[in-house]
Amino acid sequence: MAVSQTRNSGINLLRLNGMPILEQLHLEERLLRTTSQNWCLVNDGTTHPTIVMGVSGKPVELLDTESVLRDGIPVIRRYTGGGTVIVDHGTIFVTFICNKGAISGLQSYPQPIMSWSSLLYKEVFQGIGDFTLRENDYVLGNRKFGGNAQSITKNRWVHHTSFLWDYEISHMGYLKLPKRAPQYRQARDHLEFICRMKDYMTRSDFIDRTINAVGCHFLLRYSEPKAIQWPLGTKFEPSSRLLRKQELDEAIFNSPTAVSAPLSP
Repeated sequence: MAVSQTRNSGINLLRLNGMPILEQLHLEERLLRTTSQNWCLVNDGTTHPTIVMGVSGKPVELLDTESVLRDGIPVIRRYTGGGTVIVDHGTIFVTFICNKGAISGLQSYPQPIMSWSSLLYKEVFQGIGDFTLRENDYVLGNRKFGGNAQSITKNRWVHHTSFLWDYEISHMGYLKLPKRAPQYRQARDHLEFICRMKDYMTRSDFIDRTINAVGCHFLLRYSEPKAIQWPLGTKFEPSSRLLRKQELDEAIFNSPTAVSAPLSP
């Protein structure tokens, strides 16, 4: 099924280049909570390797905390749900922030939004690899390359994706195999489970195809962060934040593998 060529509401496109992921998450949440417009953000890479966990993620279950602390890898708890990823210059981010009713006939629930997004990306990957939506992941064949997360409020919703255009093998060692993994993963380790988009297309081609697909679905308006007019007097405190070292130290202490020191005589 192809994406409908009937345009829905207008959407503002923000093309970003290397915006730090925490700054991007703060921008997204502010757009979600303080504006009434639709937005699409495309961020081509981020500055430093960073681990990003969902709002309910627990470091003790998801991270090799000792190596994370040893190597000084920042850990963020974001404002949306979903799983844990490590992102860097090889990651491409695409975010949709929309009003309920912005897309004709779309119900504002997680699975309908997920299904809608997969139809849009089928257009992006038309003729390239074997793209499909498996559970809540974008895959080529049976290997994941896109992880998704969402947040749904009373009148608006966010759907954002981190795309693995490339990745550093050594970075995958910071992540544990999650207890709640997709069934299709079949207990594969990270390197057997994921693939690189660069084996299928250039990053500029992917970004151009994505913007073209968005333009088929919405009336596209180009914008930039400095041109955003924020409502006067609106208070905003972002909920995405860096975890403190103390929180990661506590994760090591509470780990089931932690060994208690013997009491002194």
